[in-house]
Amino acid sequence: MADTPLPTDIAGLSFEDALRELEHIVQQLERGQVRLDEAVGAYERGTLLKRHCEHRLAEATARVERITVAADGTATGTTPLDPA
Repeated sequence: MADTPLPTDIAGLSFEDALRELEHIVQQLERGQVRLDEAVGAYERGTLLKRHCEHRLAEATARVERITVAADGTATGTTPLDPA
């Protein structure tokens, strides 16, 4: 499923909008506010939203750079973030 393209309505969402919708789905499921067939569909959509959020977060992480500083405190450049 990870290789399956996301539906365009999900792929076009910002991280924040996708996360907001995912949170809404989780709240509905936790409260039992949806019928079984709707819950299955909501779970499937939630899975896609989660995948989209993870992808967007990975993209953002890849773009983050760490500023390198010389002994005198002046910035000398940037290096890719090493989260480890």
